[in-house]
Amino acid sequence: MSLGDLLSLPEGDAHLRETRVESHQVYRGHFLEVYQDRIALPDGALTGREYMRHPGAVMVIPLLDDGRLVMERQFRYPLDRAMLEFPAGKLEPGEPGIVCGVRELFEETGYTAAQWAYAGELNNAIAYSTERIEVWFARGLEAGERHLDAGEFLDVFAATEAELSAWVRDGQVTDAKTMVGLLWLQQWRAGHWPLAWRSAAEHGAR
Repeated sequence: MSLGDLLSLPEGDAHLRETRVESHQVYRGHFLEVYQDRIALPDGALTGREYMRHPGAVMVIPLLDDGRLVMERQFRYPLDRAMLEFPAGKLEPGEPGIVCGVRELFEETGYTAAQWAYAGELNNAIAYSTERIEVWFARGLEAGERHLDAGEFLDVFAATEAELSAWVRDGQVTDAKTMVGLLWLQQWRAGHWPLAWRSAAEHGAR
């Protein structure tokens, strides 16, 4: 392979695709399902894949009028530590992302937003999970009383973009979705990645 071959993306991905031969559900929990599949590799060899099916989630990047960000701190049991992150929540079956975002922002922080903008989505664990997270921005915030779910405990606080950037740099923020959220924020504020702002109703929420 020459150096020139490495400078451009090959066309198509048929030579990389894996084909499911058998699929077995080995665990079904409250919202996660674990599967163990037998698959055929591109060269015909057989091997296994283990992965989780996840219903998906929404993350909200809430912008205060003074430019600060509404963030949360909550304990994440698998890592045995409290994490700094943007508000987020699990999608219900068939639920539009904007509906989930409006609900989670209000329930977790007490804020409602006059305007919303869809940024994109991310897959945060591509080697072993189907989870996808929609990224939404919210602005024109109005404070209210939050309504946490039973068994849910978290702090709500405001931080500047500079503070969040420093926390990522120093390893205090390691949550993948929050780091991607910071990237979207920086690119939007720099004028590189535009956002289309509308009310929640205009985005389809009722």
